[in-house]
Formats: sequence, C-alpha cells, structure tokens
Amino acid sequence: MAEASVAASGATNTPEGAGEVAEDSAPAAGETDADSTAEDDTAPEADDTSAEEAAAGGDGGAAGAGTGTGDGSAGAEGDADATGDGSAGAEDGVAGTGDGSAGTEGDAAGAGDGSAESGGGAAGDGVGGVSEAQAELAAQRELRARIEARKAEKEGPVAAGAKLSGQAADLLAAVRAVESGEKPGASFFDSAPAPRRPAPVPSDPAPVRTQVPRPARVAAGPEALAAVRAVLSGGGAPDSLAPQVTDALGEQAADVLRADPWQLLAVPGVRPEQADGFARALLGAECGPDDPRRAAALVAWTLERASVQGHTALPIAAVKAALAERSLPDPDEAVRQAITEGVVLVFQDGEAALDDEPADTGEAAEEDGAEETAPVEVLLGLDRYALAEESLADGLARLANAPVKDDGRDWAGAAGAAPSPSAAELIRAVAGSGLVTHSGGEAARAESAAVVTAAHGLGLRAAATAHTRDGRRRLAAAVGDGRAFTVAALLSGTEGPGRDEDGALALDVLVVQDAPQLDVEGAAMLVESLPDGCRLVLGGDPELLGSAGAGRVFADVLEARAVPHVASRTPDPGPIGELVSGIGAGELGQVEAPGKEVVIVPVRDAGEAVHRCVQLVADSVPRAIGVPTEQTQVITVGHGGSAGTRALNAALKQRLNPGPGRFAGFDPGDRVAYAEAPGRTSVGVVGSAGPDGLHLDCGGEPLVVPKERVESALRHGWALTAHQAAGTRWPAVVVVLPGDAAQGLSRSWVYTAFGRAERHLSVVHGVDQALPHAVAEVPAPARTTRLTPLLQALLRTPEAE
Repeated sequence: MAEASVAASGATNTPEGAGEVAEDSAPAAGETDADSTAEDDTAPEADDTSAEEAAAGGDGGAAGAGTGTGDGSAGAEGDADATGDGSAGAEDGVAGTGDGSAGTEGDAAGAGDGSAESGGGAAGDGVGGVSEAQAELAAQRELRARIEARKAEKEGPVAAGAKLSGQAADLLAAVRAVESGEKPGASFFDSAPAPRRPAPVPSDPAPVRTQVPRPARVAAGPEALAAVRAVLSGGGAPDSLAPQVTDALGEQAADVLRADPWQLLAVPGVRPEQADGFARALLGAECGPDDPRRAAALVAWTLERASVQGHTALPIAAVKAALAERSLPDPDEAVRQAITEGVVLVFQDGEAALDDEPADTGEAAEEDGAEETAPVEVLLGLDRYALAEESLADGLARLANAPVKDDGRDWAGAAGAAPSPSAAELIRAVAGSGLVTHSGGEAARAESAAVVTAAHGLGLRAAATAHTRDGRRRLAAAVGDGRAFTVAALLSGTEGPGRDEDGALALDVLVVQDAPQLDVEGAAMLVESLPDGCRLVLGGDPELLGSAGAGRVFADVLEARAVPHVASRTPDPGPIGELVSGIGAGELGQVEAPGKEVVIVPVRDAGEAVHRCVQLVADSVPRAIGVPTEQTQVITVGHGGSAGTRALNAALKQRLNPGPGRFAGFDPGDRVAYAEAPGRTSVGVVGSAGPDGLHLDCGGEPLVVPKERVESALRHGWALTAHQAAGTRWPAVVVVLPGDAAQGLSRSWVYTAFGRAERHLSVVHGVDQALPHAVAEVPAPARTTRLTPLLQALLRTPEAE
C-alpha cells in the first residue's frame, strides 16, 4: 500500500515523468520577479483572510505612484504597504494618471494592510458588469441606503431597543446630542453605559418587519464630475479619479474636498501620504499634521483598512497606535475628536476613558474600598459595520424567535426518511427552530441538501444557496435546478423564487451552505430579505478560510451558542478526506494512497516549483492519474514572486495555450478567473469577444465580461490562490508551495487549498517543516467583531432553556 506524507519533503510518491527536471531551468533560490518582491506578494494570506485573494489575479497594482505624479506609469506589482503583508498590487497607486487606467487586480479590496484594489476597474469607466453583477452592486447600495435612512430618522436621542439595539443605539444618540449642542463632547466618556435590553422571549410572536424606504442612488452628472476634476487637478491628483470620488462622496464631492481635502481618503486605494499631498496643494500654509480634519479622516481610514482584514471594530489602543505611526501629534485627542464628531462609534461593556491610566489608583482606591476590576476593552467602529451587525443580530433573533414549532407537518416522517443519521438530526432541528447552524466537511453538504428535499416534500417553499457557480452546480445535482442558487443571484433577483408583496423572498426554508463566506453586510442583506417564519440553516465548514469582507458571521453565530447546532458525523471519504480532516485537527500525518490520490513532489527552489507544476498539469496527472488538464487546478499562496499566480499562469499559458493575446491579452481557450465581486471568483474559458465584452464558458454556463472590466477584473486562471478557489472543487489540484511561501501558510489556508481536490492532490513541496508547523501552530488570523455578544444579548442560549 502506498503512503503519502506531506510532513516532510523527503516522503515522496511522484507520478511517472514528474521528476524529469531540466537543471538549467531553475533560477537561484529566492529569485523573484523584477517588479514584485517575495515579501510583498508571495504571502498575502499570512496576515489576513480578506478580500485580496478574491480578486482574479494580482498583476495590476493601481497605476500611478500617487497624488500629483501624472506620469501614467503602469501599476507596480510590489508597491504594497510597508507592513509587507503581501498585498498584491500597488496600494500606493491611487489610480491611473493621465490615461485613466486604474490597473487594479480585480474588484476585491487589497490584503491585510488595507490596500484597496476594489476601487478600481478602469478609472472613468464606472462599474460595469453582467446583469447579475450590476444587480448585486445595486443591492449593496440599497442596503447602505437603508442604513443611511435609519441614521437620518434619528433626529433625537434613540432609546435602546428601537430599531437599533444596545450600545450602538445609545452611542448614536450620544453623538446626535453632541452635534445638537445638548451635551458637551466630554460627557460622552463619563456617562455610565445603558443596560442591555432584555432578550426576547421565544414564545412571543415574531416581531413585525418594518419596511425602510430604499432611495435609489443617482449617478453623478457631468457638471459634478467636471467640478471634481477641477478640484483634483488643483490639488495635483489625477482627474481620472473623479468617478470614484463622486461615488464615494456624492454629488457635492467637489465642495466636500474643498472644505476637507482629507476626505480623499474615502476613495479606495488612496493612502494618507497621498491625501496629505493633496491637502497641502489645496490648503497651502493652513495644512498641518495636527489639523482636526486630518485626524478624523485618519481614524476613519484606519478602521476602513481594518475592515479589509475582516474586522468590524478595533480596540481603541490599536487605533491610537496606528495613528501614532501617521505622525499625529496627539492620537488620544484625534480619537476623542472623531468620536465627538460622530466619525466613529464606541463600544464598551462598562465605563472607559481615553486615558490609558485608570481613574483611581493606589491609596485613593484603597481608601474608597474599591475592588479591583478587570480592564474593559473599548472598541471603535464605523457605523456602516456597527449598523450591519446590529441589523444582522436583530434579523437572526427575529427568525430564531419565530413560532415555527408544531406547524402540522410530518417532520418526524421526513427525518425518518433521511439518508443519514446526521441528516435526520438536522431535519429534526429545523422542524423545531427558525434558526439552526450546521457544520461539517464536504460530505456534510448532502445533509443540508436533504433538508431542502424534505421541506419541499412537506409542501414548503425551500431553497439552498452556495457561494460560487460551481457550488450551485453541485448543489443543484442534489436538490434540483429550481431550488439551488448563488447567494449573490438570490439577492439580486437574477435567480430564485422572487419576492412577495412585502418585498421578502418567497421562501419558507433557506439553507446557506457556504456560511463561512458570508461577510456581515451580505449576511445582513440576506437575513433582512427573509420573511417572518422562514426557517434558516447556516451551514458550512468552520475550518475554511473566512469571508473576503468584514466580519466572521458563521463563526460568531457558532460562538454565541444561542441556537440549535448540528455537527455532522459523516467523514469526508478517501485519502484526501482523511488528510484534510487531520489538518483541521492540527495534524499533518501520513495517509494511505493506493491510487496515488495524494502525491508529494519535493522541489529545491521556486524555478523548479514552476517547472514541476507545468509538468504535472500538462503531462503527469493526465497520463498517470487519468484527470485531463482542463480539470486540473493549480493553487498557490500569493500572486507575486517567482512561483506566484502570475509566474505560474505565464508558464502554463506558454505550455497549454500559447498565443498573442488577441483580446486584451487573452486568447480563445485561455483559462481565466473573473472577479465578479469582492470575494467571488468565477473560473472559465475564453470563447470569443464581441462588442459587449469577452465571452466565457464557466462550466457550461455562458458569462460575458464587459469590455470595460476586462483589464481590471480578469486574469489568467490556470493558477489561483486559496481565497479565489474557496467554494469550488476540481477533480485534480496541484498545490505549489515554494520556499518563499512559508510565511503565507496557516492551518486554514492549507485546509482550504488541499480540500479543493476531489480525486487527486499533488503537493509541490519546497517549504520543508514550515508546512507541518503551519498546520499545527498557525491558526487563522483573529478578527475583531461584535456579533457574538449582540446575539447572546438577544437570544436565550440552549443551556438556559
């Protein structure tokens, strides 16, 4: 019996032909692309599980070196933030200069340090896309508009429990009070926190869903754009930024920038040093590092950057430390000013002041007989994410507390007919609760699909969603085409059962199979769209990489332990399933692979890794394993470096489909990755080009990439990163781990990458002991969120029942 071990590079099981390496093809170890350092680009996923990997490729950093350059230089691939977290694409590039090209890597925001590549697309082109992408963007704008409408309705102090709940409502009321002059700003820090509202009683009727007006967003007119271009030019910034500026700041963007030049930081991709240069050009001698406008803008920018890493809030100490790095003379005062002006919200469980030192220390505290208390963590957050988390928590509580028991249907009979014990347990849980969580690996997806089948058999309107097109395809095979959709298509209305007279989805049961990929804003939109009494199942594998956007929705709901949870007892089959399950438990051991299901290919350096990868995809796997090249996917840690997606895609195209790049760098037959939206990549094959754009075949489903989005959102896709590959599986997968990728490895990354393989997994292994170390000791980076305590305040825990 053959055994394969990825714990050490010496344990090999190499297919025939894989070891035929041309010695002169391997460059010196550690050699990188001339314009992309290994530190910057090979490990984007080491420090975050965010949106950078959602973009379809990584070779287009934002063109232009910064404000006022005007040289039109094409994006420097390695100009990531100085933190060296591996953001692919130049965060320092604001956007295209004279020629208006943005050169972004896709629609996703940059990795961990806040590089915002999603602002891109070609500057000046606007946001284009197929109908589904346009509808999804419109739905996101509607959610934000509803949030703004909620804020606008709060003309006075808001009582806890009304629309918003808990501290967010109180804090918004405090901000309004300061703005109106009713209270001084300092009183905000001295007031005692309001008590939490009591948790709703499950037996009560479900709360009425209020319909919030949904104002449509009007595109900026020519006059507004012209005014913004004039202001940008006056400040030395490329006027091609005008569409992005008006999108971020609205019709009055020109006036906003004149009054506060640092509002330029609201545009994705703009960095503080660029905004400082813009402000100096506009304000002259009035501009200084201690300008209150600069301080407030930097606080907001710091929190926006944190959201790219998945945080919905940050500890106040972390915010002040980040501000100190930006040469703010008084970070404490900057934070205080931002809170007073309502730029950010404060979240705390008890009293806290901005000063690091406690109010009473030493003998004074002893004389008062004060007991020593644990320090209180104070969080700062943007109202965008605060309100989304509040809305999501309220919506989940509405569903969980709805009276769904004893509906007269034969749920017991449906459970008895379930295909497995775990599926039966899940069906029984859904019968008795409006909100259920379900965790497990790939095999567990059949259990949640069984819920849809059972509910449909009981006469209920049931559907299931997946994160990607491939996930929907696999789901449809289990539940039927008419009951399987992607989350994005369901929300946009391009797929699904439609909406009822109240605007809610016409569903009685909804199963979300890829819940770990939900960010807080998308989840809030989804839950708000469900009618009262709808049963919701949040299912997925908690060991996978998290969402590309802010939040950790699935993990937070699991951590709250406030709703019924079913953990699948169905193991993933075969050697690959055994290997991946062990990785989830922190162990990288040997597995028996009699059919060469798992193969280890040791390499010495990045050049050899590229050579072996091409050999595996083009020859060894099809010949020795029987999986054709078009069904084999390459996964690597980052976009840059000598063995990143760019280098691998270039080598694979040269071998598999050489050509001149007839259509904007692509040829018919090229495999491509299309970033339809942040965190969602579709893999397809180029068919042809037309006046409407580039035509792709995505697993038998036609897809058109609008020509204005080809440059920004499309990349070759023979090689992907693990974030791009999340939600999709292939018959064969080749995971490339060159030596300089060690810093990008974590348990969740390895788990996700290895788990994309169905029949065969080849590991091109050059990281030595870094791989078992990552599996055993490097968990996914933590995210700071508030959803768990919000849910615990709103719901009774199962233990309390």
